[in-house]
Order: sequence, then structure tokens, then C-alpha cells
Amino acid sequence: MCEDEKSSGSSSKCANAISVAARIGGMGLAVASAALMATASQCTIYAAYGARPRTVTYSSYAPFVFLVVANAMAAFLSAIAVFLSVWKKGKDKVARILLPLIGAAVPALLYSSTGAAFAANGDLTYCSAYGKRVSVCAADAYGGGSSNFCSQVRVAIYLSLGAAIAVSVAEVLRSLPFMALGGGGSDSDSSSSSDSGGCDHGCHHKH
Repeated sequence: MCEDEKSSGSSSKCANAISVAARIGGMGLAVASAALMATASQCTIYAAYGARPRTVTYSSYAPFVFLVVANAMAAFLSAIAVFLSVWKKGKDKVARILLPLIGAAVPALLYSSTGAAFAANGDLTYCSAYGKRVSVCAADAYGGGSSNFCSQVRVAIYLSLGAAIAVSVAEVLRSLPFMALGGGGSDSDSSSSSDSGGCDHGCHHKH
């Protein structure tokens, strides 16, 4: 029995450590995604048919702004979760309330913003003064640039997706030890109650 308890305690600590590491990794990816998207903010587009140059920034597209804000918020919330998990051991009353809320909010922010950015990335165009749609990536490449804006946008989106996956893994690992302990507790309770019931029954017959 003692060996089983030590084994479950060891695996619980291991899962918690991996969960914290995954959460820290997700936080780093979220910060990198937000920073990369925000710095993809100056790109002069030269249209092929002689239209006036146009400067495109990430703020020209609402989904990209949403991605920057959502990743910044997710990184901040993940930092709070790491603090509660490591320093408070997740046992503080505030930690027991906030950790599940953060665990639900962070993936929601990351997946929703990543999905919106993926959708917008498929149609990076703007309407020129001549009423024609200009492809940002194609026009930038035609103008002699290296399409840094489009490249940074794509990398930022994939980093955001990586952050979403990392925090999801962290949340799953965080919940596993509690599920295992809960199951073990109910089994031990039921076995002890059955043993107790058997003893009471035997004593009753003796009387």
C-alpha cells in the first residue's frame, strides 16, 4: 500500500512538473508570436500597374490585432498560472479557483485568435485607389521585397498555434493527477467501508 502511494505521489509530481514546463513553453511561444506579429508592421507595397505605394501594417487587419492582444493576455495569464502552480502549489484557495478558469481561458484565447488569423492570412489584399484588389504578398515580392510582412505573419500564426497546443497539454497533465487521486480515494473509501461493514456484521452476529 505504501509503495503504491509513493508511486502515485511520484507520478503526480512528475506530471505537475511537465505541466508547468509546458505552460512556460506556451507562454514563451505566445510572447514570441505577439512580438513577431507586432514587428511585422512596416511593409511598403508597390503595385505592378503603377499605383501609389501603400504601407501595410498588422493593424490593417483586425484578426492580426486580435492575435497580438490575445497572445499577450494568454502569456500574462499563463504567468499567473505558473506562479500559482509553483509557489502556491495549487493548494491555496485562490489557486483552486483561478487555475481552472485560467486553464479554460488561455486555450480559448489562443485557438480563437489563431483560427481568425489563419482565415485572414488566406486573403491578404487591399483595395487600391483604382478600385482593384492588390495582393499584399505578391505585390511586395514584385516590388523587389522579400515579403517579410507575409513571412512574419505566417510564423507568428504558427507560433500562436504551438502556444495553444502547449497550454492544452499542460492543462491535461495538470488534471491527470487529480483524477487519479480522486479515483484512488474512492476505491480506498469503498474498500475500507466494505471492510468496516464486514467487521460490524460479524460483531453483530457474535452478540
